[in-house]
Amino acid sequence: MEKADAKMITFRGNEYPCCASLTMGIIGGKWKTVILFHLINKKLRYNELRKSMPTVTERTLSLQLKALEEDGLIKRKVYTSKPPLKVEYSLTDFGKTLIPLIQSIADWGDFVIEEYAK
Repeated sequence: MEKADAKMITFRGNEYPCCASLTMGIIGGKWKTVILFHLINKKLRYNELRKSMPTVTERTLSLQLKALEEDGLIKRKVYTSKPPLKVEYSLTDFGKTLIPLIQSIADWGDFVIEEYAK
């Protein structure tokens, strides 16, 4: 029997074997979804994000913010009008399309805590 070739999905120069792999490639990992969750309702400065995630290292947070920005999910706005330099992060319109998914993940976490963490 001849095996059909799987169709690869290409997004921003990366190839994925399926749509779930694409999604996890963009928001997967320990911190990306957490960062996006904190940015759902407001813009945050780097230190505000850091305080909301006390166990993330500065290097990891910086790398994850850069990756999310490169993928077009968040935008970084630098205010240089007066010292000290101020940088804010917020969701892009593309990033906002993830809000229902991120909220569902958070809701499931609440459900697990209520029902299974006894």
